[in-house]
Amino acid sequence: METLQILLLSFVQGITEFLPISSSGHLILAPLLFGYELQSLAFDVAVHLGTLAAVMIYFRQEIVRMALAVIDSMGTRRFDDPNARLGWMILIATIPVVLLGLPLKSLLEWLREDEALVALVIAGTTIGFGLLLWWADWSGKRSRDEYALGWRDALIIGLLQAIAIVPGISRSGITITAGLMLGLTRRATSRFSFLLAIPTILMAGALETLDLLKAEGPTDWTALLLGAFVSFVVAYLTIHFFLKFIERISMLPFVLYRFLLGGVILFLVL
Repeated sequence: METLQILLLSFVQGITEFLPISSSGHLILAPLLFGYELQSLAFDVAVHLGTLAAVMIYFRQEIVRMALAVIDSMGTRRFDDPNARLGWMILIATIPVVLLGLPLKSLLEWLREDEALVALVIAGTTIGFGLLLWWADWSGKRSRDEYALGWRDALIIGLLQAIAIVPGISRSGITITAGLMLGLTRRATSRFSFLLAIPTILMAGALETLDLLKAEGPTDWTALLLGAFVSFVVAYLTIHFFLKFIERISMLPFVLYRFLLGGVILFLVL
């Protein structure tokens, strides 16, 4: 891989993984738009590990508190601790991905075989789910925080997250949309979405790593390490500034970006 290609794709992954604009869609579109071959599975694994490290380090204190509280609740069978409750809701929201991940992964692999089809899918989901995000942001009550989620709320968010493997939907976009529809504030639904990314990316990375171990061919370790580092730095900064400003700027800029991106894709394909 060329250095410019590595930097481009790493930046794309780092900034789009946690914004409601679809990282998978951008990772497929970027090579097509700039004339590169689709990047290797190994590189996808590397940049996802970079974003995983970013979210885990950013929320390291919350992760420790939740883990200790969940372990304590298993012994005492009391779930009134807000940190334990949040931890359990993240685990519950992860269940649909565990059950549906492999079938949906097969769908993604099938889509990636046809460049024109995947571009149309990305255009449609980018625009369609952008409309849904706008509606949820406009109509949501935004009166609850992430600690107020119940198990039904977590399952709804988890089910919607599971379909985000389809390019263009956006894992963070659909989980943020679901949280807004359930009455969470913008910051609260974003925080829950980012925390939910940890087990989700871990599982996706594990599946991709298994596929990678079965593959043959040389490994460009320089490209992988550089990609992981750049995606880590960009993702960390993205999380920080997104949470800092999201209550003030609303979801409208991301909705407009999705409309623009979807329109450009349709113009290029049709």
